[in-house]
Amino acid sequence: MTSRELADKAVSILESKKGVDIEVINVEDKTTLADYFVIVSGNSTTHIKSLAEEVEYILKEEDGLYPDHVEGRSGDRWILIDYKDVVVNVFHPEERATYNLENLWNAKKPLDA
Repeated sequence: MTSRELADKAVSILESKKGVDIEVINVEDKTTLADYFVIVSGNSTTHIKSLAEEVEYILKEEDGLYPDHVEGRSGDRWILIDYKDVVVNVFHPEERATYNLENLWNAKKPLDA
């Protein structure tokens, strides 16, 4: 699975669980951290936890993929799931506005470019 396919699958999973304002940022030309950041908001800490758990569960069950690292489970207001080339960020709306990753990485670069 390519990094783009993984990002697209993560988006599909998040959409199925009613993730809010999902964005994919292509960062492969800007950092060695990852190729794509997937950013989504949840409506509550319970929703945020559910979104993160569903991504991990589906990718493990269907594709045998395990995250390299997971951060933020204790607070449930920003959970980061690192699949090396794709990093999934599940935010509470307040934290998403505070960190504003879309602006930080100049997310307006088209994915199809």
